[in-house]
Amino acid sequence: MADEDELDRLLDKLTLRAKVRLLTGATTWRTAAEPDLELGELVLSDGPAGVRGESWDERRTSVLLPSASALAATWDEQLVGELGGLLASEARRKGVDVVLAPNLNLHRTPLAGRHFECFSEDPLLAGRIGAALIRGIQAHGVAATAKHFVANDAETDRLTVDARIDERTLREVHLAPFEAAVAAGVRLVMAGYNRVNNTTMTAHALLTTPLKSEWGFDGVVVSDWGAVRSTRDTARAGLDLQMPGPADEWGERLVRAVASGEVEEAAVDDKVRRLLRLAAWAGALGRPRRRVRPHLPPRQARALARRAVAAGAVLLANRGVLPLDRTRLNTVAVIGAAAARTRTQGGGSAGVFPQDEVSLLDGIRAGLRGRARVVHLPGPAPDGPPPPLDPVTGSDPRTSTPGVLLRVLDADGTELYAEHRNSGRQLEPPLPPGAHTVEISARLHPFGRLSLHLDGDPLLEGEFAPTTDDPAVLHVSPPTHTVTARLTAGRTPLLVARRELAAGTGRATVVGVQPPGPGRAQALAAAARAAREADAAVVVVGTGEQHEAEGRDRTHLTLGPGQDALVRAVARANPRTVAVVNSGGPVELPWRDDVGALLLAWFPGQEAGGGLADVLLGRTEPGGRLPTTWPARLADAPVTRTRPDAGRLPYDEGIHVGHRGWLRARRTPAYWFGHGLGYTTWAYDALSGPAHTTVGEDVTVRVRLRNTGPRPGREVVQVYLSRPGTGSVDRPERWLAGWTAVRAQPGETAVAQVRIPARALSHWDVHRGGWRTEPGPYRVLAGRSAGELPLTLCFLAREEA
Repeated sequence: MADEDELDRLLDKLTLRAKVRLLTGATTWRTAAEPDLELGELVLSDGPAGVRGESWDERRTSVLLPSASALAATWDEQLVGELGGLLASEARRKGVDVVLAPNLNLHRTPLAGRHFECFSEDPLLAGRIGAALIRGIQAHGVAATAKHFVANDAETDRLTVDARIDERTLREVHLAPFEAAVAAGVRLVMAGYNRVNNTTMTAHALLTTPLKSEWGFDGVVVSDWGAVRSTRDTARAGLDLQMPGPADEWGERLVRAVASGEVEEAAVDDKVRRLLRLAAWAGALGRPRRRVRPHLPPRQARALARRAVAAGAVLLANRGVLPLDRTRLNTVAVIGAAAARTRTQGGGSAGVFPQDEVSLLDGIRAGLRGRARVVHLPGPAPDGPPPPLDPVTGSDPRTSTPGVLLRVLDADGTELYAEHRNSGRQLEPPLPPGAHTVEISARLHPFGRLSLHLDGDPLLEGEFAPTTDDPAVLHVSPPTHTVTARLTAGRTPLLVARRELAAGTGRATVVGVQPPGPGRAQALAAAARAAREADAAVVVVGTGEQHEAEGRDRTHLTLGPGQDALVRAVARANPRTVAVVNSGGPVELPWRDDVGALLLAWFPGQEAGGGLADVLLGRTEPGGRLPTTWPARLADAPVTRTRPDAGRLPYDEGIHVGHRGWLRARRTPAYWFGHGLGYTTWAYDALSGPAHTTVGEDVTVRVRLRNTGPRPGREVVQVYLSRPGTGSVDRPERWLAGWTAVRAQPGETAVAQVRIPARALSHWDVHRGGWRTEPGPYRVLAGRSAGELPLTLCFLAREEA
């Protein structure tokens, strides 16, 4: 890696125009090279659940990990670090230098559309888990990116929304995870689309103070894709790299701004120096690049991803049903469309084509093979668009190979390009010169209803205007339109979908089909009958493709009457019913007290079925604890607003985010932050620690607990602080200060030693412009969630003598 003197020498070799050229991407995913400096391109790729590479192509698959909310639910920094290493291995395999992960925005509201892609409602948990992922990625020479700086916590009007946040809230809550990322050595920070206090983030003073000055960040600040909309203010701010390219906002405009004195050349030099520093660290500067092989073989990668599924799965309730005893099972009913098509990831730019998705149904079948019969009933048809065509539902009309035929036509309908593809979901079809229309066609394997054009007869025609100007949404989520038609048994009709490539509408094209199903009453009756005749039932419900996606927020937390009715019908038919919730964030569970057990699967990644079956069948313990508080009803949540008023979104809750807000409002959620059960029980016996401490010093406390159940287990011991009496500043009723996990055999005692960092006692003093700890009494509370803290002690914080 080049030293600072060497970077200065390289800078001196560049003209102003050459410097500026380096500060805008050369392509959508690559930075510019400079042969005179032996500087190669850097390749960037979306994350955080998988490394896609430079293109969306279902043939170029990626290992798909559980969603970020599931990773935070592990409360396991070592495991998350290993998963970061897996992402680095994937990046190496795909020739990627920079992974655009982790997302450190907070679960401010359960309605946030990108909830699944963020870690937690709590800044400490988000910061520590994010730092662990960063260290894991960067340990293998791949750069991580902390995003989206800052307060990009919802999707409504995200390109323009102005988040109004007071200084203390920014420092203590929303900036805190990014500060932890910088302390972990993160190489890039991404500036978001949004505004904060009337200034767009790509031009915000926060990019300099505190990011670069106070925290000492010496890496690259990159824009979110398309977030740079001006020249002078962004160039004068702490932004270093505009993506994607080629783009006009910098380039020659920036050269002219420097020449006219509007932007100092020293500012440009600092940006280039940072880019060169990153390139040197990544091995792209000064010598021919050597391709580094992935360090994790495919079998080990899959095993690690499977372990992560179980580690993040949260057992919300268990009334003696789990784990299922395989020796006592003859028939298991697995019910719900999501059981066979388990949703493994959320929607948006972070999506990848996974290598080999294992559904929960397949996982249970594999786990019970040779022991018990598994019966599947889909239940009522799910809401939302039909799944894309795949090799099961269609075949190429030219070759009869399972899949689809992709063609690109010019304005006269002449074929410019054609190839066989596996999926009706084409996000980035190749577009040769003259491309005018994308066509996807397939011979359907007959099973019922379908959409679009059939055997030459048009079923759907018209102009379909985009519903948003958000570039990411246009690129991956085109507007949905459906029609129906009836097939004749024994025929394989030709389905052809054509889409003209109008300017400003993106180029994603997705064609799907949905077979017919029974009516709701008939489907519910069949599901109940299967459950009644089984020794145990597993019913899977969750959010559909139209929910939980980048570019839009949710408007409700309900699963819909069909899915709620399904769970109730199955639970009434069989008391040994396990409900599995397949969502990335909170949903309302009005039947939660009716089921024998309730397991939260999140979006569990490609190894979903194997990992969840491991939990259901008792091969491993569910390791997850909630990283965010789950409301019983949306109306109970202290913060729900995502829609700005006149462009402004006030953060009126201040520092009282998540469980802090629930405590202040004196409301009881369905499940508290930190909640989660294992397959054993624990008794919290004692909490010990110092009687006093000096302001500015860490505090260490010890929690003694016993495994009082029949199985070995892991317990996440959580420690919270409160400020008894009246302080001079507003503080939460209590706040997370630290945690650690312990393991113990049945009957065994364990001692959890938890370090409370000095910062946990501090607040941001807006008058002094710094951190301050009030002397006086503090209370420590220890237990298993924000709502279950049986042990307390007090200590006195004193000024240094």
